[in-house]
Amino acid sequence: MPFTSERPPYDLNTNLKSRSISFENPTGAPGAGGRAASPLGAGRKGSAVRLVYPGESVELADIAGPGTIRHIWLTTHAKQEILRGCVIRAYWEGQSHPAIEAPLGDFFGFAHGCTPAFQSCAHSVGGALGMNIWLPMPFVRRARLVLTNEGPVRMPLFYQIDYTAGDAHREDVGRLHVLFRRENPTTPGADFELLPRREGRIRFLGTVIGVRPLDPRWWGEGEMKAWIDGDEAHATIVGTGTEDYVGLSWGIQANAFLYHGANWREHDDPTTTGAVSIYRWHLPDPVVAERSLRVTIQQIGHSPRGNAQTIDDYLSELYERSDDWSCASFWYEAAPSAPLPPMPDAAARLRDLPAPPEKVK
Repeated sequence: MPFTSERPPYDLNTNLKSRSISFENPTGAPGAGGRAASPLGAGRKGSAVRLVYPGESVELADIAGPGTIRHIWLTTHAKQEILRGCVIRAYWEGQSHPAIEAPLGDFFGFAHGCTPAFQSCAHSVGGALGMNIWLPMPFVRRARLVLTNEGPVRMPLFYQIDYTAGDAHREDVGRLHVLFRRENPTTPGADFELLPRREGRIRFLGTVIGVRPLDPRWWGEGEMKAWIDGDEAHATIVGTGTEDYVGLSWGIQANAFLYHGANWREHDDPTTTGAVSIYRWHLPDPVVAERSLRVTIQQIGHSPRGNAQTIDDYLSELYERSDDWSCASFWYEAAPSAPLPPMPDAAARLRDLPAPPEKVK
């Protein structure tokens, strides 16, 4: 398991209180759930869903600490205008700027606003778009989560946030941070930043990457690099290629594994250029920094000429390229933390998305 409880499940002396927030109990207060009435009577599914209109924000939770959000489930319509247009923001410890700011779909583990059912250690998404995130989100004084519909269509919203109260967290506990970036197109020779430089103690959890190739040749030779604690000219961690970074090889196969893989691929042939949604989670193999961390990935292609006989021949076939890249990167960092870089607006997030297959429309 990627995360385990601080106590075995049979230890009943946890001092924790189990709580849950939904439209049926928006405060999570004990004994306060299920009070709304439906035509079936009081407490009979009277407040399960809301409609969220374009431009509208809904406060999902405002919780006094200490505590830990353990799980979030959410569902809506499987439309790219919603899954890339709507944004989740989380504010820890009363900070005025969000530590989490990501489109709905990317926050729940998939790029391009579409996905078939899949499971990883961090996320699980059902075939009818039941979206789950399992990464623990500790806080000491306050946790506030807000959903904003920045897209062009109305969305139905069902959700539930499961958390514990009374957790004994240190002041410097890592708070979950999530950053969404998109460059459409990237700049040849300028590496795409999965995580722009952050100062302080950082644990990089991993990233969800979307690539929409703009060139029919193979795009995935770029290396992931982690620049740790002041690395300048050369990085400490350097991979061997993009498909290698997400634990695959010889192209992108539609394999959704626990810590790595691809939850969606536009074309069935792994060597055919098309959009992909890929991910990598650094839980068994932590990427940590004491003073600073920056994580990048190159956009390098391979254009074979059919006569490569040596490694030098192969290297001569590599070239810098430009494509459409996005990422939602996840990490832990103490609070207070610096603001995130600006996120692309809804128009930029929704532009040029690949068409989803019929089964996930």
